[in-house]
Amino acid sequence: MSPQEAYKELEKRLKEVFLIQSCQAVLGWEERTYMPRGGTELRSEQRGYLAGQSHEKFTDPRVGELLSTVEGSGLTKDPESVEAVNIRETRYRYDKDTKLPKELVEELTRTTSLAEAEWATARQKSDFKVFQPWLEKVVNLIRKKAEAYGYEGEPYNALLDDYEPGVTTDDIAEVFAKLRGELVSLVARIKDAPRKPDASIVERVYDIERQKLFNEMVAGAIGFDFNAGRLDVTTHPFTSCFGPGDTRITTRYNPRRLNDALFGTMHEVGHALYEMGLEKKEHFGMPMGESVSLGIHESQSRMWENQVGRSKEFWVYFLPQAKRIFRESLEGVTLDDFYGAINYVTPSYIRVEADEATYNLHILLRFELERALISGDLKPADMPGEWNSRFKKYFDIEVDNDANGCLQDVHWSIGYLGYFPTYTLGNLYSAQFFAKARKDIPDLMQQFELGNYGGLLDWLRKNIHRQGQRYRANKLCEKVTGQALSHKPLMEYMNKKYGEIYGI
Repeated sequence: MSPQEAYKELEKRLKEVFLIQSCQAVLGWEERTYMPRGGTELRSEQRGYLAGQSHEKFTDPRVGELLSTVEGSGLTKDPESVEAVNIRETRYRYDKDTKLPKELVEELTRTTSLAEAEWATARQKSDFKVFQPWLEKVVNLIRKKAEAYGYEGEPYNALLDDYEPGVTTDDIAEVFAKLRGELVSLVARIKDAPRKPDASIVERVYDIERQKLFNEMVAGAIGFDFNAGRLDVTTHPFTSCFGPGDTRITTRYNPRRLNDALFGTMHEVGHALYEMGLEKKEHFGMPMGESVSLGIHESQSRMWENQVGRSKEFWVYFLPQAKRIFRESLEGVTLDDFYGAINYVTPSYIRVEADEATYNLHILLRFELERALISGDLKPADMPGEWNSRFKKYFDIEVDNDANGCLQDVHWSIGYLGYFPTYTLGNLYSAQFFAKARKDIPDLMQQFELGNYGGLLDWLRKNIHRQGQRYRANKLCEKVTGQALSHKPLMEYMNKKYGEIYGI
């Protein structure tokens, strides 16, 4: 068999795997949005079965044979060509996944499907004990996964690599250490600032149906294609892409707080725009049609949420429209008033509702706790007490209940240990990318004032989205910005922004 023939067969097999994974994604989305609670056990079996089938197909020895045939052939002569990237990244995934027993893959999928339902119940009741046995089961299975992968240093490295390939726990700890001191200093200066915005502006009554109307307006304006996606309601917002032409986003509404659904929606739209911008039709089921890493993915969502959505220029255009929709809730509110309110900084319980200045402290907390869980230094039963103690240290506020504490995030219930650090990586990447976009598009902020977001989206499509997995995250950052990832662009952005708002 020639390398070209082997490559064609490899493409065919990977497309079949992708179709199974797409069906898994549909079932997962529907479980979190419309499925009745009574369907949980059956759904766990359905998803577990499909996970096993997908794993079995992808780890078939024939895939390894095909990879061996194409590796070192003329197809890989140019290491940045489509074929070379697809071969390289498929080999990387294949070598990892063949280390996982099919039974473990199925059991983990079934267990997390059940655990997510129990987490939702526990969160609603604000009772960690309801979720505790499920967290114990998930952590045990995740440890087995790490052991199956193998690792150098600590087991958390094996899990982190699933979301941010090539990055180690030490890498994360080093970046976070540099960021932590400057963040704490900024938050302290804001706390003692001579002027404070009026946060009550965004905590008035905002009719949910009008919020839905406004959110759809904003989502469409910044590029979300409702002919290729939809917006629904869930407990914990997320984005699912089933393949070309079908990307789903979700949000949750609070009738007494405008920020929650609005910026949550913009965040998920950012994820969706990345998925919609990937060349999925051209590279169906192949690495060149997939995102680089969770950190890069998060950079897209945080950019649209923060650098765009929380900019003053964005609201030059959208505040008049918001006033027409929400009327008395925004009567007499000026642009400066509103801009200050949506950027109000204060320590708070909930990560997804946190301001930009304190957000990364939420991630640092979770990073520490995850490492301790996986290493065995922290037992699942002790999570509430440890969470509350560390939260007090970071934020200087007492956690009042489990729902506002260790039960607020869905991630551990679905087995996403190693995921949280990518949120802060995303913030770092987003600031660095956005600074470069502003240099490349000198009138970018003026475009925002006119309601034009296509310039930024086109820049992202060209520089990030259409690159697929051509480069690993750190190399992509250097290619796009000319510099390695640094915490400095993020801190420069935040120091300037909050300096103007708070007079510091």
